[in-house]
Amino acid sequence: MKLRDYGDMNLQELDVMKEIGSIGTSHAATALSNLLNKEVRITIPAVQILGYNDAVKQIGQEEQIVGATLVQMTGDINGIMLFLFNMDFANTVFSKLLGKTYSSFRDLDEMANSALTEIGNIIICSYINAFTRLVGLDVSMSVPSSAINMLGAILTVPIAEYGYITDKLMYCNADFVVEGTILNDWLLMLPDIDSLNRILGKLGVE
Repeated sequence: MKLRDYGDMNLQELDVMKEIGSIGTSHAATALSNLLNKEVRITIPAVQILGYNDAVKQIGQEEQIVGATLVQMTGDINGIMLFLFNMDFANTVFSKLLGKTYSSFRDLDEMANSALTEIGNIIICSYINAFTRLVGLDVSMSVPSSAINMLGAILTVPIAEYGYITDKLMYCNADFVVEGTILNDWLLMLPDIDSLNRILGKLGVE
């Protein structure tokens, strides 16, 4: 039976998405490792189906300022990929690429913002390319867009995108571990329901 809502997913289907998340995030970690020239690993991936309020609580505080990069997926899979990160992650990147750090997101200059957009794009593209090769689907990606805002405001984007179908988000994520230090970041892959059914069907889960 085809899914009508994220909330319809059973344990087997969640396990399949967890495996996709593990593969995608591992490739993203490799891309980040090459960029930073540092060892980067990932924590054990987590996949949960959460409502808006629970998703906010899982990540942080609604008024917490975070950075975000968003890419839209079209083709065999339609949806969005959202990469969220905090200041510790940003400064790890800045230290390597720009040779300096910043006290807060409010202090970022144009060069720093551009660097974050590019990093987010590299991580998202590595993730998407890895799992689309696995499932044998063709996906086109939009030019990345970035924002710095409160977590609650940023998470309204997927809710607005898919709110007419579901009030749930699929939280699929693993933190990056850079030279033994865990950096809190969140990769949310949010295909629409038709695309989710297509992914599961390709992997033999009906």
